[in-house]
Amino acid sequence: MKCLVSGATGFIGRKLCQQLEAQGHVVIALSRHGGVLSSGKPTLALDLTVHDPSGDLLSEVDVFFHLAGIAHQQSPAPAYEALNYRATERLARLASAAGVGCFIFLSSVKAMGPSKALHRRSESESTVPSDPYGLSKWHAECALQKIFSGDDMSIVILRPALVYGHDVKGNLQAFARGIRWGLPRPPERGARSMIAVEDLVALLCVIAQRPPVGVRLWIACGSHSYSTRVIYDLIRAASGKGTGTDWLPHWAWSLGARMLDMASGQQSGSSYEKLFGTELYNNTAVIGDTDWAPRVMLEHVIEDIIALRGTIS
Repeated sequence: MKCLVSGATGFIGRKLCQQLEAQGHVVIALSRHGGVLSSGKPTLALDLTVHDPSGDLLSEVDVFFHLAGIAHQQSPAPAYEALNYRATERLARLASAAGVGCFIFLSSVKAMGPSKALHRRSESESTVPSDPYGLSKWHAECALQKIFSGDDMSIVILRPALVYGHDVKGNLQAFARGIRWGLPRPPERGARSMIAVEDLVALLCVIAQRPPVGVRLWIACGSHSYSTRVIYDLIRAASGKGTGTDWLPHWAWSLGARMLDMASGQQSGSSYEKLFGTELYNNTAVIGDTDWAPRVMLEHVIEDIIALRGTIS
């Protein structure tokens, strides 16, 4: 296959390009600044908010993996809109016009909006997101479903849950450092669905090999959920520290989270939600519709993550 990957130097993009090349596929890798892949291969520099890929670049491409996007919480709302939404719609139109067989858009479970549900949410259990990141992904999803419902090009929208693995940077990096510095054991509250980057890349490759007909929307997550306490215990065990003590009461964690919100300028409740919120998702649809199934659990790779100074995002 001839594959085009945007966001190729990102955490997921690097792993995907490496896997595609290992399988013998031709890979055209795009990144904003033209960085180098893990193999040493340079990528093509292309700012997708300003420039579109040429027709020659899209010629004879079988699969377009659109991974490029902005996820940083402090970015201005127009930046999310420009890349996560407008560029996605534009690229899909160009891909269809060029005869690309399959366009895979890496969205996010954040496109499903907030929920108070304690059960595993399916694809249809969505509300309109209130944050700029989730809203931009939701707008892109809606556009793809509306524009390409009768198109010959296969459209796959993937909503991955929290992705973990070596070299990822994200919201729990400070938490992982705190554990190494002696942070007490957190209370047992909340739980989150997650997915290993290896499983997500495997799913992307399975979809590329057997693209579905029409527009498909799938949640991508592992079969297990993890609370902050469970993650804490796994990191402690992998670091050889044993079980920590939970001497800090819940109210103190809540107060500390509010203070962190104030210090960082985040919306009140953001830090607490990241630590103790419940975000559970259902992967039944994608497992039933493809030959894929998640195989990696956090406990399988936590030692490598800690040893290689990785973290969880």
